[in-house]
Amino acid sequence: MYEVTVNAERLEDVLDVFGSFDGNIKLIEQNYGVRIVNRDTELRISGEDALCVSKAEKVLSGLFALCAKGEPISPQNVRYCISLVDDGEEDRITRLAGDVICVSAKGKPIKGKTLGQKRYVEAIRNNTVTIGVGPAGTGKTYLAVACAVAAFREKSVNRIILTRPAVEAGEKLGFLPGDLMNKVDPYLRPLYDALFDMMGPENYHKYLEKGNIEVAPLAYMRGRTLDDSFIILDEAQNTTPEQMKMFLTRLGFGSKIVVNGDITQIDLPNGKKSGLSEAMQILRDVDGIATMTLTAQDVVRHELVQRIINAYDKYDSIRKAEKDRAAEQKKFFRRP
Repeated sequence: MYEVTVNAERLEDVLDVFGSFDGNIKLIEQNYGVRIVNRDTELRISGEDALCVSKAEKVLSGLFALCAKGEPISPQNVRYCISLVDDGEEDRITRLAGDVICVSAKGKPIKGKTLGQKRYVEAIRNNTVTIGVGPAGTGKTYLAVACAVAAFREKSVNRIILTRPAVEAGEKLGFLPGDLMNKVDPYLRPLYDALFDMMGPENYHKYLEKGNIEVAPLAYMRGRTLDDSFIILDEAQNTTPEQMKMFLTRLGFGSKIVVNGDITQIDLPNGKKSGLSEAMQILRDVDGIATMTLTAQDVVRHELVQRIINAYDKYDSIRKAEKDRAAEQKKFFRRP
């Protein structure tokens, strides 16, 4: 039996780390097969495996370091800290404590929750154009809207423009009731939701009427020059190369552009090349343009979303390996 002790500075920190009904501690115990008990500010970790006990100690020490910086501890924080320790990157845990991007209408501070998200936010702040690529649940759209709202409140920009390509993912727009805006409204709903959360319904409608906020399908961007604006293109994997070039050349003075997408979820017909994939290749060495890649480790939705993404990635890897083997065998048998 191996045993180590971790000391907290304050009893309040112990309560935060343990979480509701000791839920956070149970996550660590289940993951490493250890037992954690406390007496006041002293936590004792015991287990049969010295390495697991050591890793649990590193997770707890990292969580207490976050508490000391005023960071709230949630099950998502705990799971992410566990993944960092498992990857041998426990020294990066304290970097999770970061600046608040903005405060939502309900007073909730919004900030990057993973190292990948923090790098993404920094890229948006430091570059004129940022391309964010990653799977569902990594906060690409939400954090980009938070940065847009922060820039608008600071008067760095006069307008927030949110757009998406209205590409059908199995459904037909023509069967939906209403005019064009009614038909594309479902495609723009995630953008509405994020703005509602940041600004509140009243402010959102006020700025919408004044023209400070615009939410529109990508086709409405053609022929415009967008000055003093924070422009977000969401679901960019469903743009064509021509649409992407058209959109990026709308950039005006004093503006920022954020382009988001998931290249594993392309809904373009007939296998047409994605404008996002092409832009990543063409623009990778252009000054003022940053490309950030988020991974399953940056997922901040339900923990099952991360497992689903990992399962699909594993399946795709196996399928690719099988296709490569089949292609090699085909070449071999064709040799004279």
